[in-house]
Amino acid sequence: MMRLSALALCLMLANPTPSMAQQASEPSKPALLVADNVLVESKDRLIATGNVEALYDGSHLTATRIIYDRSTDTIEIEGPIRIVDAQGTVLTADYATLDQEFKNGLLKGARMVLDQQLQLASVEARRAAGRYTQLSRVAVTSCQVCDDQASPLWQIRASRVVHDEVERQLYFDNAQLSVLDVPILYLPYMRLPDPTLKRARGFLVPSVRSSTLLGTGVRIPYFIPIGDHKDLTITPFLTPVTRTLEFRYRQAFANGDLTLTAAASSDSLQPDTFRGYIFANGDFDVPRDFKLRFDINAVLDASYLNDYNISDQDRLRSTITLDRVRPLQYTWAELTHYESLRAQEDNDTQPAIAISFGHEERLFPSLLGGGEFRLSAQGHAHHRYSSIATDSDDADTDVDGRDVARFNGEVSWHDQWGLFAGIRAGASAHLWLDYYLTEQDDTSDSRVSSATPGVAVDLRWPFQRSGTSGSRTLIEPIVQYGWVGGSRQANPNDESTRVEFDEGNLLSLSRFPAADRREHGHQVVAGLRWLHQSNTGWTAAASIGRVWRNTHDDDFTRSSGLEGKTSDWLVSGRYTHPSGLTLSARGLLDDTARPTKAEGSATWSNDRLDLTASYLLLVADSEEYRDTAQSEWTFDTTVRMSTHWNSSYEARYDLADQRLDRLGLGLQYRNECVQVDLKATRKYASATNLEPSTDFDLTVALKGFSTGGSAKEYRRTCAH
Repeated sequence: MMRLSALALCLMLANPTPSMAQQASEPSKPALLVADNVLVESKDRLIATGNVEALYDGSHLTATRIIYDRSTDTIEIEGPIRIVDAQGTVLTADYATLDQEFKNGLLKGARMVLDQQLQLASVEARRAAGRYTQLSRVAVTSCQVCDDQASPLWQIRASRVVHDEVERQLYFDNAQLSVLDVPILYLPYMRLPDPTLKRARGFLVPSVRSSTLLGTGVRIPYFIPIGDHKDLTITPFLTPVTRTLEFRYRQAFANGDLTLTAAASSDSLQPDTFRGYIFANGDFDVPRDFKLRFDINAVLDASYLNDYNISDQDRLRSTITLDRVRPLQYTWAELTHYESLRAQEDNDTQPAIAISFGHEERLFPSLLGGGEFRLSAQGHAHHRYSSIATDSDDADTDVDGRDVARFNGEVSWHDQWGLFAGIRAGASAHLWLDYYLTEQDDTSDSRVSSATPGVAVDLRWPFQRSGTSGSRTLIEPIVQYGWVGGSRQANPNDESTRVEFDEGNLLSLSRFPAADRREHGHQVVAGLRWLHQSNTGWTAAASIGRVWRNTHDDDFTRSSGLEGKTSDWLVSGRYTHPSGLTLSARGLLDDTARPTKAEGSATWSNDRLDLTASYLLLVADSEEYRDTAQSEWTFDTTVRMSTHWNSSYEARYDLADQRLDRLGLGLQYRNECVQVDLKATRKYASATNLEPSTDFDLTVALKGFSTGGSAKEYRRTCAH
C-alpha cells in the first residue's frame, strides 16, 4: 500500500489550476488518498487502483479505481463506489465522473441512502453545485430489500427525483406509490422532507376515522412552521355528517412554552349550530423565581367533546396558577373556573369562579429551645352566577346563589424526641385563626370569626429485624392523642363536602379537605405499620388505623368512614416485585368488616407487557348525592407480541349496573418502513354519555421521511 500525502494533495487539491486559484476565496483544505497501487502517468494524470480511499472535507470515498486528470479537473471512478458525506448520506454507484471536490458530476447505477433509512435507487445520478443530486428513473423506499425479494412492501417510482441537501427536501416528478408492486396513487409532482429534517411545511400522516355518530372521513394534518420557535398544525376532517377544522398552535419562549388546541365544527348532529372547543396550556418562568402555569378549557356545548372523542371530561376545570418554591417556603395564588357538562347539574348554582392564595413557611429557631415552627396564611373565595339566596327546587340542598370568602392563618410548633427502649415521642401545638364571609345565603351568618387551639402527642415504638440473608422487617405501632378546642361555627359547609380518610390524614387533627370545617374535641388514634424488604428484591407493606372521638361530627358522611364517634378501620397494603409487578389496595371497613369505600390497583410492566387494572367501590350515600352504590373495574394493557406487533386492550365495567361502560381494542404493526395503527372503541350509554358510539381509527405512516418519523431500530435482516 502506498500512502500519498504530499503528492496526492498536490494532484488533487493543493495545486489547483490557475483559474481555480483566482476564484478561490479560501485556501484548499487538506485531503488524503490511500490505495494499493498508484501510477503517475504525467504531471497531470494519476491512476490509483486497489482498495482506493479518498477523504476530503468530511467526505469519504471508496472504489476499486480512480483516475484523476488535473488538466480537466475531473475524477473518473470505477466501482463498486461508496461515498459518505459529512451528514451521513451514503451514495453508491457502478461508475462515476466527478470534479475534484465531489460536488459536480455523473454517477451510473446510483443508489443513495439518507439517514440510514431512505433508499433511492436510480439508473444515473447527477451532482450539481455540491447541493443537488438529480436521480433519473428512481425507485424510493425505506423497506429492507433482500436479494430473493421480488419487491418491497412499498415504493415510490418517479421519472426524476432531486435531493436538495441544503433545504433537505426531495422533489419528485411523475411519482407513483405502489404497495406490493400494485400502483395505488399517482401524483405528477410531489415534495417530501428527507428524514434528517425535523420541521418542514407540508402534510403529515393522514388517518381514516369512522364513527357511528360522525360517519367515515379522513383527517389530513398540514404542518406550518413559523420560524424556529412556533408552528401551526391545521387538520380538516370531512364526513357526510360533519365539516370540522382542527388546530394546534405551539410556541416556545425563552422562559416557557405555550400550546393551543382547538376545533370548529358544523354538523348534522346539531344543525345550524356552530360547535367547537379550545384548550390552552402554558408553563412559564417569571421574575423572582415564580412559575406561571395555566390550563384553560372551554367548549361551546356539553356534548361536543364526547361526540368527537376529544375528552372524557364531564367537568371542565380551567386554572391560572402562580407559585414559588424556595427552601422552607411555598407561595401560591390560583384562579379557577368550573363548568359542568353533566345534564343534571346547573352551572348557575354550582361554584363557578374561585380564587385561592397563600404562603407557608418553616422555621427552626434555636433560641426557642428547638423544634420546628410552621406559619401559614391563606385566602379563598368562590362565586356562583345565581343570585337566589335560598335553595330552589333543584336536585341538591345547597343555597343556589351562595358566595363565600374565607381567610385562615395557622401557627404551629412540632418536635420529636427519643425515649427509652427505642420509643419515639412527638408533640405539636396549633393555633388557627379563621374569618368567614358569606353572602346571598339566608340560612347562614354573614360573618364568622374564630381562634381555635389544638395539641397532639404521639408515641411510636418501631421494631426492626434483619435476616441473615439480607432481608429486613419493620413493625411500628403508633398511638396519638389530640385535642382541638372551640366549637363548630355557623358558616356553611361549601368546600368540605367530600372527605377522604386515608394514610395521609390518619394522624391529622382535622381530616376535612378545606379550612371551612375543623374537627373539635378529644380524639385518640391508634395504628400499626408493617414493612418487609426481601433480599431478593420484593417489598411488602401494610398498615391499619382507627380514630376514636368523644363527639360525633354531623358533617362527616357515611362513605367518609368517619361518621359517628368511632371511625371505620383504615386498611391498606402494597406489594412490589422486581419483575415489574405492583399491587396496592386501600379500604374502609366497618365493625362487621363490610367495606364502605375501597380501591385497588395492579400494574405489571416488563419487556413484553404493560398492564394496569383498577377497582373502585363507593357505597350509596345520599349526603353525597349518590343514591346507589358505585363499583367498577377498569383494565388497560399493551402487549408486545413480537418485535413488530403490538396490541392494546381497554375496558371499563360497571359492576353496580352489570354492564360494560367502555371497550377498546388496538393493533399496531411497525417495521423499518411502515407503521400501521388500527383502533376500535365502543362507548356505551351512561349517565354522562347519553348517546352510545363506536369509533374506528386507521393510520398508515410510511417511515423514512420526516413526516413519518424514524424506525431504524425496527429494521429487519435478510436471511442468507
